[in-house]
Amino acid sequence: MWKTTLLLITTLIVAPILAYILDEPPSEEQVKIIHLLGIICLSNIILCFVVSTITQNYSQVDKLWSIMPIVYAWITAWQADWESRLLIMALLVTIWGVRLTYNFYRRGGYQLKIWAGEEDYRWSVLRQRKEFNSPIKWMLFNLFFISIYQMLLILLFTIPIVKCMGGDPLSIVDWILATFFILFVVIETIADQQQWSFQNNKKRYPKKCRGFLDTGLWGIVRHPNYAAEQAIWIVFYFFSISATGVWVNWSIIGCILLVFLFKGSSDFSESISLGKYPEYKEYQKSIPRFLPMRF
Repeated sequence: MWKTTLLLITTLIVAPILAYILDEPPSEEQVKIIHLLGIICLSNIILCFVVSTITQNYSQVDKLWSIMPIVYAWITAWQADWESRLLIMALLVTIWGVRLTYNFYRRGGYQLKIWAGEEDYRWSVLRQRKEFNSPIKWMLFNLFFISIYQMLLILLFTIPIVKCMGGDPLSIVDWILATFFILFVVIETIADQQQWSFQNNKKRYPKKCRGFLDTGLWGIVRHPNYAAEQAIWIVFYFFSISATGVWVNWSIIGCILLVFLFKGSSDFSESISLGKYPEYKEYQKSIPRFLPMRF
């Protein structure tokens, strides 16, 4: 896990430098909006760290994962005087966020006590590992990775909407991108629904169900929801290409870091599944991880 964390942090440093070299720096108007969004992001980092430390529920960032991109997108669209492309992007992010927020809600992620709710099972597993058995080590991990890194990532994969400010007029490319965005949201919705139905059946009929889902979209790739989520934000970045004509610009870092995050997250999840279900190894051999093909 430390290796994955180091890779993510290194990318966070190197990618902006490369993008800055290959692209023009943000305009004065863009800098002002980034500064505003950064203040909101910093406030959320402090909130998540303090609340998770006090309550020992370390899924506080999860509660904001699907909400903050909506906030960032609409603030940017408002500050940019409702430019057409930004308005479309904000609407797309809202569709994505409402759907994902509902999925998190039905899994018990939100409670009347806003600091409560179901915690991601992987955090409890991770806390039991020897490299995190010290309270100080876990507190540092919570601060730098769970709170700072993930909250910053949420802002970064939404930041292409800022890059689109003052861009070229809308074109057919934007509508094609919007179509793909919706398509991947639909795929993610289907994948989450299949997992939801499977987990409910597993609770009702534990002896009749296999330990893990391997049918439907899950019989095509092992993580169709993760694959769709990554594709959604890669498509979102492509709006900035349509707006500027620059293929590698400073807003690319968010989708790159997201891909790395899901690679590490799926590695960890699969290590847990392998420990619980010996037959999962055969599933890994027969079904690719994210793309329906092997390289």
